[in-house]
Amino acid sequence: MNPVTLLPFIVLIGAMFLMTRSAKKKQAAAVAMRNDMQPGTGVRTIGGMYATVKELHDDTVLLEVAPGVHAVYAKNAIGAVLDDAEYNRIVHGDEDELDVDGAVVPDDASSLTEADDAPADAKTDLVKKTGSDEVDAEESDGRADEKPEGKADGEPDAK
Repeated sequence: MNPVTLLPFIVLIGAMFLMTRSAKKKQAAAVAMRNDMQPGTGVRTIGGMYATVKELHDDTVLLEVAPGVHAVYAKNAIGAVLDDAEYNRIVHGDEDELDVDGAVVPDDASSLTEADDAPADAKTDLVKKTGSDEVDAEESDGRADEKPEGKADGEPDAK
């Protein structure tokens, strides 16, 4: 047989070998993670539920899903074992260990547009004014809704 004919089969077998090897590594890491669980450890199940390990058995684990509420799960149902800081951050909302190096962005954008000395109900004009707009505004005596002379919005060649 010609070696060129065998080359696709060799490549296919090699790819299958590499894929099964990586899958076995992932599976072994998951088994090691599940075997490293201890009572009191925070875990996330494959269904996304966060709980605390209370007891470990051969194939099952007793989880406390809420204070005083216990449930028995298969060890295979544990998706991740979490360290204490991450578990407390997710479940209890603890943000003590959050490192902020830069400026804190406010939740509300209104604090970014208000001036410190301006009253709370003052509106900020975000439209760029040209010299002719200022003259027109002074001449109109507060009539800001009037359009300057020229083509209206609906007319052809209007910009």
